[in-house]
Amino acid sequence: MSDAAVPPRHSPAAHLDAHVHLWDVDEVPLPWFRAELGLARRVLAADLERADVTGTGAVAVQAANTLREFTWLEDEAATATRPMRLVGQYEPGPDGWAGVLQPRWRRLAGVRLAATSARSDLSDVPGVEPLAEGLAEHGLVLELLLRPDQLPAAAALVARHPELPTILCHVGLGFGEADTNWNRALADYASHPNAHAKVSGVIRHVGAGHTADERLRGIVTHARRCFGDHRLLFGSDWPMSARVAPHEVIVAVTARAWGEDAADADGFWGATARMLYGF
Repeated sequence: MSDAAVPPRHSPAAHLDAHVHLWDVDEVPLPWFRAELGLARRVLAADLERADVTGTGAVAVQAANTLREFTWLEDEAATATRPMRLVGQYEPGPDGWAGVLQPRWRRLAGVRLAATSARSDLSDVPGVEPLAEGLAEHGLVLELLLRPDQLPAAAALVARHPELPTILCHVGLGFGEADTNWNRALADYASHPNAHAKVSGVIRHVGAGHTADERLRGIVTHARRCFGDHRLLFGSDWPMSARVAPHEVIVAVTARAWGEDAADADGFWGATARMLYGF
């Protein structure tokens, strides 16, 4: 077996993946889906399990923002043989704090506010305060999908709602560069004890032997410095991440970026997700 096929000795024996997606664009079209993205048109719970993505469980994040798609996601997740929790995507609606998801809010573990096309201060996103209040009242989490320049608004939001667990997807960076502005803004957001983040969707390429490059090591090191190990969660962003590397390689590279104590980081690899999402 080549060195490239051997996971690092500090990889976790088991993990809970806090960020995966399911879809079937022939059944429920997704407005962002394009053939040139190189993604499968159909990704089901069985596909997750065949790829061993779910580990000891998974959090399935809705890929778009309609009630019809969330209902499909509910039905598909029910076929999984391992525990799965659902995060719906917020879309404003007239019927209550959860927007268009209001009829199904009891099936939610949380709601994601995907606002990368919004203003930096999020002032053009309607219903954010009722959403935060409703989630907090019912013991659910708020996920945030944001640009780095929106992190100050995220910090202000978590400060206004200290009882609401808030989870930043892709550490508020994604494929971007970890510059001084992101470093500072992430630290400000993390200064609030109800603020959490997923180390997900940040791996742009994988080196020989499943090495973590300097950029990824820097991201993980700064995130650990900001949040501590107990407020960070592992997420693969599968199947989006499959365009970069197979799931087991994403896990191995993340473990290498974490360092020699990765196998002992129980919170990061699942315990924190189990607590926040109610597994």
